[in-house]
Amino acid sequence: MIEEEGIVAEIVDGMAKVAIMKKSACEQCAAAGVCHPGEQDLMEAVNPLGAKKGQKVKVVVAPQVYLKASMILYGIPMTVFIAGAIIAKNLAIRAGHEAGSDLWAFLAGTACLLASFFFIRSYSKKVERTQKYKPVIVEILS
Repeated sequence: MIEEEGIVAEIVDGMAKVAIMKKSACEQCAAAGVCHPGEQDLMEAVNPLGAKKGQKVKVVVAPQVYLKASMILYGIPMTVFIAGAIIAKNLAIRAGHEAGSDLWAFLAGTACLLASFFFIRSYSKKVERTQKYKPVIVEILS
C-alpha cells in the first residue's frame, strides 16, 4: 500500500482534497521535484469516513491501482509505438521501399503513439468521474 498523511483542505461532493506534506525521505530523493513540486500537494481522495476540514488523515492508494495506472500510462504507448514501427517497416520492405523503411517505421510509430495518447486521454476523462482509481481515506489521525 502507498500511504500518505495529510490534512483535509476542503470537502467537495463527498470527496476530500487532502494537503499532502513532504516526508523527510523526499529531501534526499532525486525525483522529489517531480513528485512533490511545491511544499505540499493537494490530492483528491474518497472520503468514506466523513473526515472534516482541518483533520489529519491517512490516505492509501492500492498497489494494484498504481500498477494498472502505470501500465496504462507507460506500457500501452510504448507497445503501440514499437508495434506500429515494426508493422510499417515490414510493409515498406514488402512494397519495395527498403531505403525509406526506417522513415516509414518512425512515422507510423509516432502516429500510433499519438493515437494511443488520445485514447488514454479519453479513457482518463471517463475514469475521472468514477472513484475507481482514486486514493481512499482509511483513517482519521486527529
